[in-house]
Amino acid sequence: MSHVSEIYGSMVFNEHTMQERLPSATYKQLMRTIKDGEPLNLEVANVVAHAMKEWAIEKGATHYTHWFQPLTGITSEKHDAFLDPTPDGRAIQSFSGKELIQGEPDASSFPSGGLRATFEARGYTAWDPTSYAFVKDEVLCIPTAFCSYTGEALDKKTPLLRSMVAIDEQANRVLKLFGEGHQKV
Repeated sequence: MSHVSEIYGSMVFNEHTMQERLPSATYKQLMRTIKDGEPLNLEVANVVAHAMKEWAIEKGATHYTHWFQPLTGITSEKHDAFLDPTPDGRAIQSFSGKELIQGEPDASSFPSGGLRATFEARGYTAWDPTSYAFVKDEVLCIPTAFCSYTGEALDKKTPLLRSMVAIDEQANRVLKLFGEGHQKV
């Protein structure tokens, strides 16, 4: 039997796991994205996606999902396999940075609050690298924000992330008045 301290957090793609599995330059760039809000380029996302997929498969995952919290009050998921068919009738395991960064679940079943008609049900999930991915029930769960095609928040996370950006901007305006340089708030 394992000690609790050995298994605690073992199903989470956390900072320690990232540092172990990512090349140093990729890890540093990802940390700048997470801690400083720097944009994440596709090249870095591809490396992170590959490492995340390999780690998740080792943990027993067969699928991945962009995991989000729509306005229904419950979590929601759209599962996809790590498999891509090949022209010769076989399949390979793959997971790209593009698939990590963005997904397109069907939004027709979520409340719209009058934002759109059902036939315009285009929602997008976007990876939130500030929340760790994790494996649950053989699925790699990637925490994401969920927005409409026109940018309206369709979840509970997007307003939180937007408010954090607004607070950061306004706090830095005040810091500038006191002669302080820009810092992440």
